Amino acid sequence: MKDTIKLTQYSHGAGCGCKIAPDVLDSILKSNIAMPDNERLLVGNHTKDDAAVYDLGNGTALISTTDFFMPIVDDPYDFGRIASANAISDVYAMGGRPVLAIAILGWPVDKISTDVAAKVLEGSRSICAEAGIPLAGGHSIDAPEPIFGLAVNGLVSIHNIRKNNTARPDDLILLTKPLGVGILTTAQKKGILEDSDSSLAPDIMMQLNKVGEALSDLKGVHAMTDVTGFGLLGHLTEMCQGSGLSAELKFSEIPLISPRVLHYLSMGAVPGGTQRNLRSFGTGISYAAGVDSQMASRILADPQTSGGLLIAVDPQSLPDVKNILQNYGNEKYKIIGSFTSPKDSTVYITP
Repeated sequence: MKDTIKLTQYSHGAGCGCKIAPDVLDSILKSNIAMPDNERLLVGNHTKDDAAVYDLGNGTALISTTDFFMPIVDDPYDFGRIASANAISDVYAMGGRPVLAIAILGWPVDKISTDVAAKVLEGSRSICAEAGIPLAGGHSIDAPEPIFGLAVNGLVSIHNIRKNNTARPDDLILLTKPLGVGILTTAQKKGILEDSDSSLAPDIMMQLNKVGEALSDLKGVHAMTDVTGFGLLGHLTEMCQGSGLSAELKFSEIPLISPRVLHYLSMGAVPGGTQRNLRSFGTGISYAAGVDSQMASRILADPQTSGGLLIAVDPQSLPDVKNILQNYGNEKYKIIGSFTSPKDSTVYITP
């Protein structure tokens, strides 16, 4: 099927790179309507977290989230797996355990066979099975471009909820997956991705962030989010702003999926979402001498799809965090910097 159907040719965007720009989204979400307070809504639109969280009144909270996008790979089965892993990640990023998923499907039935859509759903079922949850139903529409994703519910103990605005000064910044998804998938769409590199991005995107649930048991894990369409730079900026802090990143410690990411970057494989992210967050960034600011910005603002967890960790808890990460097979994690007291720049990047 992958020899005859190239799904990315049917969409103008790709994965989380087709998200609405952060500054535009802020203007959309503004409202003059005073919503009634709900004492059980623990996390909602008043923060920039990964999911809504609702207190069930028994020491447990419901996590509710949704995520969907247009194809980021050509193979329909892999598209279903990636979109599903990406949506489920929001539950893990809040420290929870997913329990149920509902599919969201938009399909151009006059352009692409419904047999291809069935393969997307099969891919989704396979990831849901890995997460230990049912794909219990969904909704579909006839759409001009293929779209797929999930609405996911999860559960979490109240004291294990992890938000993105609770980092503390001197916390270490830990990233569980390498960067470069947007660059590699843009190279694919441009037709310059070599066959030997075709699995680099999909293999990363199909990895579940299950470790987030286990990490939430540690008091020294102060804050978490996952890195998606706003890039590392955008999601770290949101953590800093929400926590009232700044951050220092060591650029040499930023992990890449492969050195080939730099090769494709030099060939002009820069997603449109990168520039949107920089317009939204770039003014709060400063670079130390010795940092190639153009290259650094294009890597740090690269929109990820189904990216890793970005974690604020008390240094004293680092041994326990490392042990959990290794037990869950997260061998590619990196300590990339630390949070600091507020400074002139939101994020300061050193060599």
